[in-house]
Amino acid sequence: MNYNQTLAWLFKRFPMYQRVGAPAMRLGLDQMNRLSAALGNPHRSFKCIHIAGTNGKGSTAHMLASVLQTAGYTVGLYTSPHLKDFRERIKINGQPIDKDIVVDFVNQHLDTLEAGNYSFFEATVGMAFSSFAKEQVDMAVIEVGLGGRLDATNIITPILSIITNISKDHQQFLGNTIEAIAGEKAGIIKENVPVVLGQNEKSVQKVILDKAKSLGSPVYFAKQTNVYTTDLLGDYQKENLATASMALQVLSEFDIDDRNRQEGLLSVAKNTGLQGRWQILADSPTVIADVAHNEAGIAAVMNQLKSMTYAQLHIVFGMVEDKDFEQVQQHLSKDATYYFCSPKVVRAKAVDQLFAEANRLGFNGKPYGSVSDALDAAKTMASPSDIILICGSLFVVAEVI
Repeated sequence: MNYNQTLAWLFKRFPMYQRVGAPAMRLGLDQMNRLSAALGNPHRSFKCIHIAGTNGKGSTAHMLASVLQTAGYTVGLYTSPHLKDFRERIKINGQPIDKDIVVDFVNQHLDTLEAGNYSFFEATVGMAFSSFAKEQVDMAVIEVGLGGRLDATNIITPILSIITNISKDHQQFLGNTIEAIAGEKAGIIKENVPVVLGQNEKSVQKVILDKAKSLGSPVYFAKQTNVYTTDLLGDYQKENLATASMALQVLSEFDIDDRNRQEGLLSVAKNTGLQGRWQILADSPTVIADVAHNEAGIAAVMNQLKSMTYAQLHIVFGMVEDKDFEQVQQHLSKDATYYFCSPKVVRAKAVDQLFAEANRLGFNGKPYGSVSDALDAAKTMASPSDIILICGSLFVVAEVI
């Protein structure tokens, strides 16, 4: 199989949650442990950082990877989902793994993958860990896929656990209360392994602290300071910057000086290729893409807009079907003009349904047949002094960038 055929095989045989949602989800570690054993347990051959959270874990992971790279270390970075290319999930020193590595991994382990009926995510995690072991990375920064306790990445024993901001999302898997969700995220905490905790409400902090105490794991709270800045735009990145900065303090066994921190944090996008976080795509009018898709994420980007000057706001907006528009609508501006659309994935919310829900709640806009049609309409309507915001789903952002 060539690269495209290999991807088609992966996506078809092991349906990915990113595309089809709940039917592709399988939480639990038994399968991942079996696959890892078949691969020779590659995760035991490198040091790693494990990051969970509802929002901010991807940005925090990329910040840490950038600083470690700047300090001269070989860094593996595993994140999900991808925006455009599958290989965005697995990077070494900011570069996606070669297509040949993807093809060779699947071909080499084809019988094992088929016999075990491993999920798309399990196969991808196995590919990442195998790649990091083969390249003998000095550090791997591993982002949780969903939750934490039962996530396939949780077979690792990191030297540092990080839990970023926690809010309601994926309640059908993680629980209907913020405390229940926090309990799932706290599942990545390992015995005697330090924990960095991002900004969270008191009830979340208690869940994390209780879990950490039971395992003898020290907890360090992220604190916002003005010591460092980052090239990642958006005021909400200040929380992620604080979390990453505290994590770097705790990583005392790595030789990272102040210059490394400053340079690495100012070159995150360049060093790691991170996209879709308050990404400015054009000027006159200003076009901004952000993968915000849940209550906390939408609230953060809308709050960011309050600090900006513009004539009119246009929002290109689409969602997936397992997200509730009524939950996020309270954070959206009703003064904006909306261009509703449906991304090209199976689990996308039908644009007519989304428009009907929004129209009932008093939002001004029209439905469009595609993301590109919605964006074209927004560009046609917008004046040079306006802002066009693209958000609601990472799939909408992916089609734009």
